[in-house]
Amino acid sequence: MGAGVSEPPVDATAVDADLVRRIGLAWVELRRGPATCALRDYLIGDTELEQGQMDALDLLARRDRRMRDLAARLSIDASTATRTVSRLADAGLVERFPAPEDGRVVLVRLTPVGRRRHASVAARRAHAMDHILRGLDRDDCAQFADLVERFLGSVARFVDDLE
Repeated sequence: MGAGVSEPPVDATAVDADLVRRIGLAWVELRRGPATCALRDYLIGDTELEQGQMDALDLLARRDRRMRDLAARLSIDASTATRTVSRLADAGLVERFPAPEDGRVVLVRLTPVGRRRHASVAARRAHAMDHILRGLDRDDCAQFADLVERFLGSVARFVDDLE
């Protein structure tokens, strides 16, 4: 374990042990539960895209990226980013091109086909979230959004402490 994070004492925790267990189980279900797999398949549609490739399309839909910046934003190493971009390029979803200010730097952008594919997935995502959140009123949704954002910030701080 990294220097910033130590093992907690056996009998002490800042959060109720039952809540920690429930949230941990929910985390596992969100990551790999049957519903998550079905949802992922629905969102990506009838394509051969993997989740990491879809994550790259999400970032590239916002703006063109340098390969190293794409790797950093995806939290993957440069070789994994290169393989991801190669697969997306082979599928006609992205293209590489030299940076105008420095031809040695490779930029990546969505092709028109990639934009359409991303738009289709984004529409499916919005549709799914609309249905998933229908059981919550606006205040519940706002509170949930705040809590998820705070939770993700806590995850990032924990990971930073590991390094």
